[in-house]
Amino acid sequence: MKAVVSRAIGGKDISMEYVDISTDPDLLNRYGLEIPVLMIDEKKVAKYRITEAELRRLIGVRGKG
Repeated sequence: MKAVVSRAIGGKDISMEYVDISTDPDLLNRYGLEIPVLMIDEKKVAKYRITEAELRRLIGVRGKG
């Protein structure tokens, strides 16, 4: 999912934070079976995988071309 996110935002001015849930027992308990999880503005928008097109739609970033 990291690669998809990186390609989808394409260098736009978007803040991104990667969190290793194994370092936080609460997050590990909450999301352990759903990783990777993608949150936008503290709302879960995807788990396991997402396409670049869907992510661009969610964040309003236009793709190349």
